[in-house]
Amino acid sequence: MDLPTLEAEERFWARGMQRVAGLDEAGRGAWAGPVVAAAVILPCDAGVHAALKGVRDSKQVSPATREILAARIVEVALAVGVGRGEQQEIDALGIVPATRLAMQRALAALSVAAEALVIDALPLPAVNLPQDVFPYADARSLSVAAASIIAKVSRDRWMVDVAEADFPGYGFAQHKGYGTRQHRAALDLLGVCPIHRLTFRPVTVCLSAD
Repeated sequence: MDLPTLEAEERFWARGMQRVAGLDEAGRGAWAGPVVAAAVILPCDAGVHAALKGVRDSKQVSPATREILAARIVEVALAVGVGRGEQQEIDALGIVPATRLAMQRALAALSVAAEALVIDALPLPAVNLPQDVFPYADARSLSVAAASIIAKVSRDRWMVDVAEADFPGYGFAQHKGYGTRQHRAALDLLGVCPIHRLTFRPVTVCLSAD
């Protein structure tokens, strides 16, 4: 399995843009909760690979390892920002515009401004910065892989701490709002709760059955 590289970042570094933010999101396909994006600016230093050994696409890493890596990313990165698109915005705007909002908010949350972006699949036309956007960037770019881990860990923590505390019985701590058999059974038994995405078909079907 190929590890993520700094090739995309290095192309910007070679043009004098040192603050390159990798961007990725978590939760686009979930039935409940926000979509969460993260922006990570890594040091302009090839040695960052060794410092972030093990960082890769969050889907390739166990939850326990993601937590360890997230803490390491925060230590090594020049800046980390997190943004959310709330379920109400997802319902009102659609998942893609809400994801773009989350990404823009993650950029705004950075302690230093980004000069260029590397993004997994989704360009940001409202952001006037050079952008390198390509598929599977979370597996190919180290800064995007780091962002994928931060986004996933941030969203999972919210689903465990907030959603489960406020809406017990749905199993959010286990499935994090995604479409599992457990989640569907909870919907059938308990109905829709305030953090469900009302425009997502399984939730819409549940509403129409009431």
